[in-house]
Amino acid sequence: MKKTLEICCGSYEDAYNAYKGGAKRIELNSALHLGGLTPSLATLLLTKENTDLSVISMVRPRGAGFNYTDAEFEVMKMDAEILMKNGSDGLAFGFLTSDGEIDIERTSEIVKIIKKYNGEAVFHRAFDCVKDPYKTIEKLIEIGIDRILTSGLEPKAIEGKEVIKNLQEKYGDKIELLAGSGVNISNMDEIMNYTGITQVHSSCKSWVEDKTTSNNHVSYSYAASPNEMKFDMVSTDLVKEMVEKL
Repeated sequence: MKKTLEICCGSYEDAYNAYKGGAKRIELNSALHLGGLTPSLATLLLTKENTDLSVISMVRPRGAGFNYTDAEFEVMKMDAEILMKNGSDGLAFGFLTSDGEIDIERTSEIVKIIKKYNGEAVFHRAFDCVKDPYKTIEKLIEIGIDRILTSGLEPKAIEGKEVIKNLQEKYGDKIELLAGSGVNISNMDEIMNYTGITQVHSSCKSWVEDKTTSNNHVSYSYAASPNEMKFDMVSTDLVKEMVEKL
């Protein structure tokens, strides 16, 4: 089966760099330092206008967890409609109840919007915060989710490869599994060979200096040392290396 590399992008420039590197599919976000939030419409439109990438847009209104208020859910539904109407090939999203179970009703509503535009429904790493991944994946299959982004319930996918392998063996013929978190050129082969999955998700991140990040007694830094004065950007060269190895 054909192997797929999905690049996690936080801007139009990230998307264009991924495209130049030979990627075919991206997850499009804003604010990757918060785990990825909903991208702007301009980011999506420019990406679709100037690349032939398959774009999975994130629908996530804030950082932290995945148990949203009614007001947040109204925004997410409208974002879903706007993104799909304007050319997104699918959406990545996730809804949990306060006790760590799938919010079936809200998940189903977003899937319905996506399918209206013949798009792909991707349940993101909210999956890694559930109590029982096996019962959860069965519910997601029933709801109509096409793909799950997961690190196997561990901080990094390489650490969760046993769970990913088990999920692939049990459910890989019913739903796609995409391994993400800490996936890079040094471990992607091990992850895919061990688990049997054919899709990986990587940031291919490099650091770019912005000297205005901190000045006087004011700092807008979000990166740890030695990158306090930098922001992250997709590296075309790293994408190329992973594509070639894949």
